Amino acid sequence: MDRTLESLRHIIAQVLPHRDPALVFKDLNVVSMLQEFWESKQQQRAAFPSEGVVVYESLPAPGPPFVSYVTLPGGSCFGNFQCCLSRAEARRDAAKVALINSLFNELPSRRITKEFIMESVQEAVASTSGTLDDADDPSTSVGAYHYMLEANMGKTMLEFQELMTIFQLLHWNGSLKALRETKCSRQEVISYYSQYSLDEKMRSHMALDWIMKERESPGIVSQELRMALRQLEEARKAGQELRFYKEKKEILSLALTQICSDPDTSSPSDDQLSLTALCGYH
Repeated sequence: MDRTLESLRHIIAQVLPHRDPALVFKDLNVVSMLQEFWESKQQQRAAFPSEGVVVYESLPAPGPPFVSYVTLPGGSCFGNFQCCLSRAEARRDAAKVALINSLFNELPSRRITKEFIMESVQEAVASTSGTLDDADDPSTSVGAYHYMLEANMGKTMLEFQELMTIFQLLHWNGSLKALRETKCSRQEVISYYSQYSLDEKMRSHMALDWIMKERESPGIVSQELRMALRQLEEARKAGQELRFYKEKKEILSLALTQICSDPDTSSPSDDQLSLTALCGYH
């Protein structure tokens, strides 16, 4: 722990030379510090040169508690984990969580190395009840994940985040059936994932997929959205990275908006009543 703290102080001294490392996380001006951190990284290493620096989003609410999200260059998203009584407080708290994660991201242990890939693949195998043989099979989710990590060797996890979120969304959305049914080479797998961009076009396509699923299984969108909202809130309160959960919510909300505007999308049911309630929530 002492070594980690010392490493963080060293990083702060490098990236934020005008700041006192002992006071960084106590400074109320943490919003400007986060901006300064990423601007400094862009100047030093030309990191994410084509992207905006830091983007904030405050959820509309008539009163406290308020929720704020901050998205960093590379796509990582964080939110306030404390109960905040003002929008400004929520923004500062989200910035603090993002700054802590940004600093930890500079540690050597957060860079994608052979050792990191080995550990990550073993964790993926355990979570999918697969085998280590799956890691060499690009038609499996573990194999595709393995190849994508290898293709991004040397990057940090925050730099890899958007591609990782695309990978997670495609698997969650069931968009990889064709890929699993064909024998793809390592390069074909990498090219498949690299062609996607996490933008409005991709969200719209996935929302259309869920509208079709709603026609086949009435109520499934409302069930998935309730789960996504719960996962997003739990992850935010735990100070975790939020991009995957937030994108799920956005995609399902987009599908829900269309379904609510088209009553013939599915037949009335108890789930449809829940869906209508969620339409009001959205």
